[in-house]
Parts: sequence; structure tokens; C-alpha cells
Amino acid sequence: MRHAVAAGPRPFAYERYEMPVRLRKLIGTILIIILVIVYALAAVTFASLLLGAAPWWVHLAYFFFTGLLWILPAMLIIKWMERPARDR
Repeated sequence: MRHAVAAGPRPFAYERYEMPVRLRKLIGTILIIILVIVYALAAVTFASLLLGAAPWWVHLAYFFFTGLLWILPAMLIIKWMERPARDR
């Protein structure tokens, strides 16, 4: 004989924790600042090591593309930050 499970509210341990919006925005802001600093240092280090003798137009193209490339991971962080809170 099988026992029926009560159809009441589930215990708190089974509920998914939803991070408050303000905390998610604070964490996202800190992550973006860290991303920009680390990315800028890596891009400049790479350029100084490998592009030292390259012509000016190679530098221009490199810094143009690397100046735009950091936006992709930042967009993912911003998308996570701006996700609306769930209704309970």
C-alpha cells in the first residue's frame, strides 16, 4: 500500500532562494568594475608584448576591437542584474 503525500506547502528547504534585486545589482556592479580593470590590463599587456613593432594601423585596429570586445561579457552581467524578481 502506498502512502499519499500531503498537498500542502513545501518546507523551506525545497524552495529556491531568490536573490534580492539590490544585492544582485551590487554584485553585478562590482563584477563589471573587476571585468573592466582586468580586461584593460590584459589588453594593454598583450599589446605591449606583441604589437611593439607593428605599424600604427595595427595598433588602431587592435585597440578598436579590444575596446568593443569587453562589452560582450558586460552585457551578460547586466542582463543578469536586470532580471526581474519573481512573484511569490
